[in-house]
Formats: sequence, structure tokens, C-alpha cells
Amino acid sequence: MDRNQEIALTQMRKSVEKLGSSTESYGEKTLMRFLIARSMNPEKAAKMFCQWKKWRAEMVPLGYITDSEVADESAAEKVYLQGLSKNGYPVAIIKLNKHFASKDQVQFKKFVVHALDKTIASSFNGREIGNEKLIAILDLQNITYSNVDTRGLITGFQFLQAYYPERLATCYILHMPQFFVTVWRFICRFLDKATQRKMRIVMSEEQKQEFIQEVGEDVLPEEYGGRAKLVLLQDVVVNY
Repeated sequence: MDRNQEIALTQMRKSVEKLGSSTESYGEKTLMRFLIARSMNPEKAAKMFCQWKKWRAEMVPLGYITDSEVADESAAEKVYLQGLSKNGYPVAIIKLNKHFASKDQVQFKKFVVHALDKTIASSFNGREIGNEKLIAILDLQNITYSNVDTRGLITGFQFLQAYYPERLATCYILHMPQFFVTVWRFICRFLDKATQRKMRIVMSEEQKQEFIQEVGEDVLPEEYGGRAKLVLLQDVVVNY
């Protein structure tokens, strides 16, 4: 860590205290994610950190979302957790053709948190370091208009941006149908530039080969050009 980062961290800690909160029990790597997300501005990073702590206390009072709280969403079997990519990032696959807009928005939001927390927790044994990242694969194959949940997608990305800063390494979007292009352009209005830069729409054969090479055949299921089998999110055991 360079001198400028150390100074920014010190200033961020002081700003958090001024806001009536504390960075105690949070390591440098965790705090750095908030600083990077706010262009190394200590005051903005402190505000974001305090908002995250407040949200976390309300949304995840136990420290994790239990399976029973998201049973209906899990039953759709739409999220898979595949292990670690070549770079050591956990790989989550979301099959959008198994998703339908939820009538229970509270449970849906909890499911988003449950899936993100479990994906991150699958990347380490024991204690979290704080700078873990993840790879998301959004598979749009065989989707119909009934699967298009613009509100749900925006919620997911907004959660990533506001409450999981610098957690997303890359989001690959596969099999995008023509009718979804307009929907995606609308969703992109809600994504900040840093998040947009992490989006990779895989269309050509060359892009597909790059995708396989970057993620790794050992972790990708056979239907995506790899050698692995699909593993349901609920079948993966993690220690939070």
C-alpha cells in the first residue's frame, strides 16, 4: 500500500467516526474497496461505508440470510455456483429463463444478498480477507418476455454497486436475444461507468473462446464449453 492510500485510509477512518460510526473490526482491504468505489475520496467513501453498515444491520441481522428465508426463490433453481476461475474468483451462473418477477420483493432482495454472500464466501476458507471478487455469468438463452424482469435486474446491479463495492470482477452476458438489446440499454442507465466497464457481452465465436479461456474449462459447465457439471447454489456448503 502506497503513502497516498495510507493517508486516504486514515482520513476515511476519521470521517467515519465523525459520522458516528466505527471502522473497528474492518481491515484495510475492506475499507479500500469503498475508497476505490468513490475515487479515493475519504469523505464519500466514509459515507458509503456508513450507509452499507446501516443497510447490512437491517437486511442481514444474523450476518447471513438463512435458506428458509429464500426458499421460494431457491426453488426456481436459477443460480449456480461453480467454484473458482483461473484467477481464483468464484463463478456464479444465473439462468434467466428460470426467473420470473417475484411478487414478494422482500424475499427477492434477500435472495440477491443470499446469492452474493454465498458466492463471496465460497472463495475463502476460514476468514474473509476483504478484497474478494466474483465473476457473474448472466445466461439469457431461451428467455421469453415473461422472464424479463427489468426491475429485478436493476435491483441486483444497484445492490452490487451500493453494498458490494469492487466485488464484481466481470459480468459475462451470454445468448442475448435481439429483443433484449433495448431492455439492456435501459438497464445500463442505472449502472455507473465502473460497473459498465465490467460488462462483457459474448456474441462472436472469438468472444466465446476468450470467455472460456478467461474463466477456465475446469469450472465452466459443458454447455458453456467447459468440463464441469452445473452445481446449484443451494447444494454448495460455505462457512460464513
